[in-house]
Amino acid sequence: MKKSIFLVCQILLIGAVSAQNKWIETDKGDFKIVSNPNGQKLGYSPNSGVKIITVNGLAFKDLNKNGSLDKFEDWRIPADLRAKDLASKLSIKEIAGLMLYSSHQSIPARPGGYFSGTYGGKPFKAGETDPSDLTDQQKKFLADDNLRHVLITTVQTPEIAAKWNNKLQAFCESVGFGIPANNSTDPRHGTRAKAEYDAASGGEISMWPSSLGMAASFDPALIQKFGEVAAKEYRALGITTALSPQVDIATEPRWARFNGTFGESPSLSAAMAQAYCDGFQSNIWGNKSVNAMVKHWPGGGTGEAGRDAHYAIGKFGVYPGNNFNAHLIPFTQGAFKLKGQTKMASAIMPYYTISWNQDPKNHENVANNYNKYLLTDLLRTKYKYDGVVCTDWGVVSLHRQMDSFIDGKPWGLEKLTLNELHYKALMAGVDQYGGNNDIKPVIEAYNMGVAEHGESKMRSRLEESAVRLLKNIFRVGVFENPYLDSQETKNTVGKPEFMKIGYEAQLKAIVMLKNQSKVLPVAVKKTVYVPKRFVPASRNFLGMETPASEDYPVNMDIVKKYYNVTENADEADFALVFIENPSASIGYDKEDIKNGGNGYIPISLQYSDYTATEARATSIAGGDALESFTNRSYKDKTAKTPNITDAKLVEATKAKMKGKPVVVSINTSNPMVFSEIEPHASAILLSFGVQDQAIIETLVGKSEPSALLPMQMPADMVTVEKQAEDVPFDLKCHKDSEGNSYDFGFGMNWKGVIKDARVLKFKK
Repeated sequence: MKKSIFLVCQILLIGAVSAQNKWIETDKGDFKIVSNPNGQKLGYSPNSGVKIITVNGLAFKDLNKNGSLDKFEDWRIPADLRAKDLASKLSIKEIAGLMLYSSHQSIPARPGGYFSGTYGGKPFKAGETDPSDLTDQQKKFLADDNLRHVLITTVQTPEIAAKWNNKLQAFCESVGFGIPANNSTDPRHGTRAKAEYDAASGGEISMWPSSLGMAASFDPALIQKFGEVAAKEYRALGITTALSPQVDIATEPRWARFNGTFGESPSLSAAMAQAYCDGFQSNIWGNKSVNAMVKHWPGGGTGEAGRDAHYAIGKFGVYPGNNFNAHLIPFTQGAFKLKGQTKMASAIMPYYTISWNQDPKNHENVANNYNKYLLTDLLRTKYKYDGVVCTDWGVVSLHRQMDSFIDGKPWGLEKLTLNELHYKALMAGVDQYGGNNDIKPVIEAYNMGVAEHGESKMRSRLEESAVRLLKNIFRVGVFENPYLDSQETKNTVGKPEFMKIGYEAQLKAIVMLKNQSKVLPVAVKKTVYVPKRFVPASRNFLGMETPASEDYPVNMDIVKKYYNVTENADEADFALVFIENPSASIGYDKEDIKNGGNGYIPISLQYSDYTATEARATSIAGGDALESFTNRSYKDKTAKTPNITDAKLVEATKAKMKGKPVVVSINTSNPMVFSEIEPHASAILLSFGVQDQAIIETLVGKSEPSALLPMQMPADMVTVEKQAEDVPFDLKCHKDSEGNSYDFGFGMNWKGVIKDARVLKFKK
């Protein structure tokens, strides 16, 4: 009898508890989902040790496994308060781990070379290694170094990325306070030019034009749409931070990173920056948001003579036009003034450059990542920015070579030790170290600060960074649920709807520069001659070589859908020539040193050989620990352009066509000198990383060109040498045979030169 009464009481008690609980749990295999009605959805791994706590019938994750609900675990509390609570509980070692941002991680890891990894001590082997497993190196930096910010590069498939994410998050959940990983990526929505677009099919990820191409639309709404689509795809891949947008105003036409910008207009760049961040971060923080890390403060587009600061040879950003403040506009009027409720970009990345003589307070000529005036006095104090400041990758590494892309970049501080570099950046205002998996120098930097300022001040300084870093993780909801359904990932990433929107954006990124006698559009079924293009041997930024080749530069299957194709120019109605803008060097050549020079050579924007007779006799800035001189002038030296064959191809095709139309399609990443090819072209289409199909459909008239130049096209290299690296719109522009000037905002449609409100809004 007593046993029966006990059982009845037990059943009643369980029923009462169940009635109290308002949440429902669903088993997803590797993880469980807990649904709170009118509350947050939680995800946790049953193998991580995390349990569910019930308070007032609602479910919460016991991340620190102490059996009670801490403030940081309470999803009802604002993100900033949760971040402060958790930061106060963390050890210095745990905070130091938060301040790390991993080196590049591919899924799976490469078996050798750069960014390689191992699995149980062995390299990845297809068919044997599970590509969704964590590498030995990842397990180490997550467990031993407390790293929680991971930079993802290539992924084998979206589903594998989702499975890898779940294993990563379960691992993080099992350690310490269960802080989830904040995964990130550089831009990954570029196109595969020869891929055919089909409205009914999907892809690995939606394809869009380059940032410069989207800027050519002069349409901020387009880039906000990109941000919204890209955010959905990123979240489906487990990515919660975008290392973008790049909002530097590209006032130096020779700069290698021109293509990643929104062009040279401060106002257009600001509008695009605002729209991009609003799109990614969404109107309000939550599980649809992706943190935007805007770059590069305070603007990296002023490298002297166009040289890039990834290399020691390009470490100096110069301001001969005294135009420093204009470079802040995309940040202060764009990324820091969002229309949505997220208010401002949640993170910012300074560039490698030394902003030469732009520190009026401390007069330091050190890289922007180390400059306290730029990061604390200007960014924090004057502009009230309180997001994360993360160094660019490799800044806190040692410098050993003048022309290596992967060399350390402690510009202006080359003689400091690794620990001293971390300390210098920390005290300048940096919250996070890009590309560093190792906690030891961060701990040593902290110890140096304790010796100089005392433990209380340094603890406070590190907590300040921890709060910012944690706040960005709380805001995007991964403390509640970092797990992914791999099937949903497969259905989301690159789905037909997103591919369609991206393709339509590509069509809006094609500028028609010339249309002599209205040769365009060319009716279907005409006969076209497409010459093969020679591509010289090249070496990429990591030193990997590509042999020379000669082939059709366009997907001929797409061309044949619209035109009859002939290899005999005499039989053709018109010719279609595909080329690229002149491919410049980095502005440095070791052969010049062997011949007694300083190594510096011109960066050319023309196809033919260029001799820099009008270059500065004395450079504005100079000096490096590996050099015994400061004058980096290249005056009177000659630069050769590897793809001079492109200009020769246009000229040769004109001769073959004997007066019949020659249409030239140019894929460009930089401004270029048109005088060598424009006279030989009947029509010119300029594109920025779009699919071949978008060009062909414009050519046949299925789509009317509407894009405008987001930069000026120089008349010659003399005007390039005479312009100021920091000033937009100071080039003498090319004027073509039709009397049109290739100036900022120029573009044509079938009727002629476009003159609409976009031009007036963003013109100079």
